[in-house]
Amino acid sequence: MLLRLAYLGVTNAFALLRLLPTSDRDKDTEILALRHQIMVLERQLGDARPRFALGDRAFLAAMLHRLPAATLRRLRLLVRPDTVLRWHRDLLARRHAARSRPKRPGRPRTIRSIRLLVLRLARENPTWGYRRIHGELLVLDIKIAASTVWQILQDAGIDPAPKRTTTTWSAFFHSQADACWPATSSRPPR
Repeated sequence: MLLRLAYLGVTNAFALLRLLPTSDRDKDTEILALRHQIMVLERQLGDARPRFALGDRAFLAAMLHRLPAATLRRLRLLVRPDTVLRWHRDLLARRHAARSRPKRPGRPRTIRSIRLLVLRLARENPTWGYRRIHGELLVLDIKIAASTVWQILQDAGIDPAPKRTTTTWSAFFHSQADACWPATSSRPPR
């Protein structure tokens, strides 16, 4: 469509340059001939509607949208003046839609500070899983989905909570030795 629109713009610019040296009488004659040709086409079309390509619509809308509605109604066009104005509104809507479209598709990234907080909670609390971290974030009034917490941990290469804890049975027994067995200096009596 852009190529067609550029082509129409260039050819009509040359047509405008061609009209500059011609007299007003010649221009009026050409206008009358063009109007007559339009009437012949309308007669031949009957009830059928002419089909305009998207580039043709854009060119006509850009060229005619500044004219007042009364002037547009006086012109001999193949379409109604309201149609030309609708084409212009559609052209503007497409332009606005193209500018409003997000640069990156999909959900926006999680805020960096929240990602860092999730990683910090996982690092400082190795027994917490993603659901527990999600619960702590909710307590802090940070609205984030549990699946987002899980994805942050996955992206950082952090394993789920049971695999993250490195407590072995040997380490557990050593840490609980004082509670399980009394020290050798304080033996129970026999």
